[in-house]
Amino acid sequence: MELIGSFISAALLALFLQNAIYERALGINILLYASRRRQDVIGFTLGLCYITTLSSAAVWCLDYFFGDYKHYYLIVPVLYILTVGIIYMASLLVLWRYFHDLFKKIRKFVHLTVFNCAVLGALFLNAQLGEGILGYIGYGLGTALGFAVAGFLLYIAYERLNAELVPASFRGMPIMIIYVGIVSMALHAFAGYVT
Repeated sequence: MELIGSFISAALLALFLQNAIYERALGINILLYASRRRQDVIGFTLGLCYITTLSSAAVWCLDYFFGDYKHYYLIVPVLYILTVGIIYMASLLVLWRYFHDLFKKIRKFVHLTVFNCAVLGALFLNAQLGEGILGYIGYGLGTALGFAVAGFLLYIAYERLNAELVPASFRGMPIMIIYVGIVSMALHAFAGYVT
């Protein structure tokens, strides 16, 4: 029961308090691109969920077996990037070989989702906050779900923020960045952060 509690608390922490978009601004450029269409938000979220969950489990193995070495912290970035790259390549090969039609549909999401700073950021935050394999996996899954929440909030606001009433100089990226900043401050206040 304690393991399940660790998994759930890690997922909720990543989803709400350590949201990759609103807390850390990780992956905001990809999310702004994806928030224009609902299908893109769903596609990016599913891809991010897959890669962060698998990478988190693999990174836990690395941290568990090699974390006690004196200079492990020096090679952690390289190992994490290699882990994501190996999962990316293996997944692409399996999709291309066995699920060719699915590969054609999701091809545009795969590269942008995997090479997103939210993935690497989730792995580094895992190393700081995750406890045990279920904590790592929960944190990876919670990061993807937090990305989904942020993507949905941007998607529902996109049309209104780019309406005719908004001055032309603010439409697009400027108004979206302002919106993300306001939502970030609101979530900070909701979480009880004191500056």
